[in-house]
Amino acid sequence: MATGTAIPDSMRALVIDRTGDAGELHLAQLPTPATVSDELLVRVIAAGVNPIDAKTRAGRGASAAITGYPAVLGADFSGIVVRSPYPAFPLQPGDAVFGMARVPRTSGTYADYVPVSTMSVTRKPAGLSFIEAAAVPVAALTAWGMVVTVGQVTRGQRVLIHAGSGGVGHFAVQFACHAGAHVIATGSPRNLDFLREIGADEVVDYTNRRFDDDLSGIDTVIDLIGNVHENTGSRSLRVLKPGGLLINAPTGSWPSMHDEAKAAGIRATGFQVSPDARILEGIGALLDVGTVRVHVDRELGLADGQDAHRRLEEGHTRGKIVLRVAPDPSS
Repeated sequence: MATGTAIPDSMRALVIDRTGDAGELHLAQLPTPATVSDELLVRVIAAGVNPIDAKTRAGRGASAAITGYPAVLGADFSGIVVRSPYPAFPLQPGDAVFGMARVPRTSGTYADYVPVSTMSVTRKPAGLSFIEAAAVPVAALTAWGMVVTVGQVTRGQRVLIHAGSGGVGHFAVQFACHAGAHVIATGSPRNLDFLREIGADEVVDYTNRRFDDDLSGIDTVIDLIGNVHENTGSRSLRVLKPGGLLINAPTGSWPSMHDEAKAAGIRATGFQVSPDARILEGIGALLDVGTVRVHVDRELGLADGQDAHRRLEEGHTRGKIVLRVAPDPSS
């Protein structure tokens, strides 16, 4: 295996010893992960914080797959390769990368080092900072999968995106706009101008207008809420045209979705994101030229993980929260 600078035997990590509230997160010293087969070892500079992290920490999400404690959470990362699987592999020690780890199948990104499959990582866009890059992978791959891969959104379609200013939502709005769709996004009053700035053709302030009172003929709904708030998912079925498509992402947010959609004559599906370096590379190219942009709501230190999770669970994050794990490498 090709390696760069000396890799320490232990590392700092933000861990949980059991599932529970945000107070369970704490710093610890752990052995530096080993790599196997095609994996790279990446020195983490920044780690994005996602809703699945908080759900898993709380005992939902992917918590059933945790095989032991202390457990390191976090899937998003940007950083520097320190170990490559073989000398001729395109990514070598010293290369700046970003990607998505398969947590909890592997150790997570809330740590100094993370092992990642070569299928889950690609070069960091030169135009993005490490903080910005760490905010991209999970949210952007989810949005791409919902809008492009599953939704197959095309020019002229009418697309409704719930929670359009959130991590996944703000990418979904931009991808749908890039595809040429007419995009309608829901959000709170403070985010309406932001939604317009990133391309939404119409915005709906959900605090004083029920979207299903006057919307109709929607081709695709990107549902990032489900029925956890005012039955948003169920109400979305009413605005879709016959044969329209609803794509729901939040795990467990709408258990009766398939039955309700079938009764309404609407196609509906859940969605689960998967790491894909090729798609992430394409998204990176869009970010590099400014066609798409990422919004970082807040940068916090690794030791502030509890605060990051609490802020995320309050539900008012615009874009992403990112944990700073290490200083940017000197040029």
